[in-house]
Amino acid sequence: MQADVPEGISAPDLGRRGRRPVRGPRPDAGPSLLAPGAARDPYRLYRVLREEYPLSYDAPLRAWLVSRYADVATALTDPRFTGLPHDAAPRGAPAPLGLCHGSPRCVPRDQRPATPGPVPCHMPESEAVPRHKPELEAVPRHMPELAVVPRHMAARIERTAYVLARRIAGRQQADLVAEFCRWLPFGAAPGASARRYADRLSGTAYGTLPGIAYGLPPGTVTATAATPCTRHTGLRERALASFLANVLDAPDLLAALRVEPALADRAWTESLRRDPPVQVVLRRTVTEVTLSGGTLPAGADVACLIGAAGRDPERFAAPDLFDPFRRDQGRSLTGPVSCPAVLLGRLEARQGLRALLDAMPRLRWADGFRPAGTGLLTRGPRALLVRPG
Repeated sequence: MQADVPEGISAPDLGRRGRRPVRGPRPDAGPSLLAPGAARDPYRLYRVLREEYPLSYDAPLRAWLVSRYADVATALTDPRFTGLPHDAAPRGAPAPLGLCHGSPRCVPRDQRPATPGPVPCHMPESEAVPRHKPELEAVPRHMPELAVVPRHMAARIERTAYVLARRIAGRQQADLVAEFCRWLPFGAAPGASARRYADRLSGTAYGTLPGIAYGLPPGTVTATAATPCTRHTGLRERALASFLANVLDAPDLLAALRVEPALADRAWTESLRRDPPVQVVLRRTVTEVTLSGGTLPAGADVACLIGAAGRDPERFAAPDLFDPFRRDQGRSLTGPVSCPAVLLGRLEARQGLRALLDAMPRLRWADGFRPAGTGLLTRGPRALLVRPG
């Protein structure tokens, strides 16, 4: 997926490039995350910050900017950092990251830590399903975390994906964001009934879309895990849109996915690294912390630039390249692997892509269209114009 043309970013003098850690923070020395034009191409801004200002104070944002992979990883995992109360991550809760909203409700009560620091994110006890139960989705051995997704939920996502894909297949042109990515996550949202979903999708009565209700009577409420993570379907929409954009931009990969659908999991992980839906995560220091770029004071608000860390050349080879086969692939910036929203997002990407390719074997970009991400704090393409046939 191409980046927007960079315009209007007040970049500093690049004549002093280098990767030497600075001795201390330089307030107001680097460009601001809120500078005009930053949202057009934040990755150029991230590159400047990583190379010239790895730790700087952003006065308009009122927070310190951390951009290098090692420093961002420290801020997200070190107990010397904690969450911000208004960011739904009070002390002792997981940091919002990727598709996870970072609520303590993602963690069973008896597993919540007694001391500050990030913790794993799991399905609530009332929703978790033991592995030996027959109603679990069949899961590959290399993806054991998906075993907590109930079979009925996986089946619902699969059927939703196929209904949406078949509705698009007969069009001359379609927008996958408006007609697919927006509705697939909504189909798995907690509290979304089959009637509400069908009515919103078609603008007609429930009975006019046979099969969309998944065999449930009108008005039946089919909820997923009752956590804030799963209710934020907009993040999964953006992540799915970026994933489809990256895959459609790679014809050879698309051909390989038709033969080996299991590659979708690697493509999804790579898309979250290269084009994360959440670009910035806020943390706060509990005590003074020394990073590669300098020293953060105690009680400092810190903006962890996830988008910058995911493209750090010190961690990833050819970081701007979308390469699902890369050997240095990792999930440290995509959210807790057992968070309900993370599980749903991966399942929606896998089932969604499969449904699209089955319904539209010749799926390709509309003539003259190129996808482009938009947004700064959260980011993804607003439109994906394709020719289904």
